[in-house]
Order: sequence, then structure tokens, then C-alpha cells
Amino acid sequence: MKAILSVLVENRAGVLARTAGLFARRGFNIASLAVGETHDPSVSRMTIVVEGDAPLIEQVSKQLNKQIDVIKVKTLDSELSTRRELALIKVNANPKARGEIFDIASIMKASIVDMSPATVTIETCDRPERVDLLLSMVEPYGVAELARTGMIALEKGGEAIQLPE
Repeated sequence: MKAILSVLVENRAGVLARTAGLFARRGFNIASLAVGETHDPSVSRMTIVVEGDAPLIEQVSKQLNKQIDVIKVKTLDSELSTRRELALIKVNANPKARGEIFDIASIMKASIVDMSPATVTIETCDRPERVDLLLSMVEPYGVAELARTGMIALEKGGEAIQLPE
């Protein structure tokens, strides 16, 4: 089971290193990690994807809540969240394959952002499972290089993680 943890932290030097260190010390594996400043420049949001059973996820949440720089931790339900991941995929593209790769990118609502005589670079921003699907569709052509950001997520609807007053 994968869990999506949305964590608000103080935007200070060393917070990311301490958080990653917590995972390493406990032997927890981070499947995905994305960090960025929120609308409040003193606060950052970490979106951490962790694989494990329910007790492990609960333990991770409790350990995060004990950290001094952590403001709030919330486990998001993937079905009730808007999830996105950015990926750049450089695909080997001889002249014969180029049209097929363009068609795949178009169908997947991805963009061609660079071309060379030997490769095509595709940019996509979509749900992680759609990024995986696009990747599986272009793998037969040969993926020369891949960069993925990691998942970011927000809860759907009116719910939001609020800073304590």
C-alpha cells in the first residue's frame, strides 16, 4: 500500500535533511518526495509517498509529528486527492519512429519540448499512473534519459491543511 503524506514544515535550512534522516534511521523507504514553499514563505509543504502497511504508515506519521520543524501531518486518500507529477522523457527517435512517438505524446496530452536528429524529449504533467502509462508506451523505442519530480498532491474539495492558530 502506498500512502501520501502531506507535511507542513518550517521553511528553514536543514529541515529536509532532518526529515530524510528520520526515514533513514527508521529504515523507512521514501517512494517519492517533493518539497516547495507554500503561499506563506515561512512554511514549506512536503509531499512524501511511503510504501507500507497501515501500522507502518501510522508510525511514520507519529515520528514526523515529533519533529520540531513539523507543523502538521496529514495522510491523503489518493482517490480524494488531486495528484500530479512532472516528467521529462528523452526517447530514441529515428525518422521512422518519430511520427509514432509524436502520436503517443498527443494521445497522452504530453508535449514535445526538444528534438534532435536522434532523440525526442517529451514533457508530461499528469497523475503518476498516467506518467507510468506514457513511459510504458515509449519504452519500446528506447528511453535515453528520464527525470521525474515526484508526486505533489492536494486534497479535493474544500478541505485543506490549515496552519495552527
